[in-house]
Amino acid sequence: MFRRASLVFLLAMASTAALAAQTQMEKERHALETYCRSDIHRLCPGIVPGEGRIERCLKRHKEEMSVGCAKALQALKKKVRG
Repeated sequence: MFRRASLVFLLAMASTAALAAQTQMEKERHALETYCRSDIHRLCPGIVPGEGRIERCLKRHKEEMSVGCAKALQALKKKVRG
């Protein structure tokens, strides 16, 4: 009985941690969309979102990117790596 309760507790905690991480990632992606929207339209017209295509396009144009977009992209990279 104690083992089952412990297992349920551990699964619940793991689910909560995963949800928190997902929520944080969604916030950072939202920031990226907010701060990079005009850059994406200006620098990457016609690029279909998905599979990292927008990020690759922005990287190709990093010298032309706005400061806000560059910071949002950098914050997202740090979270993905670390």
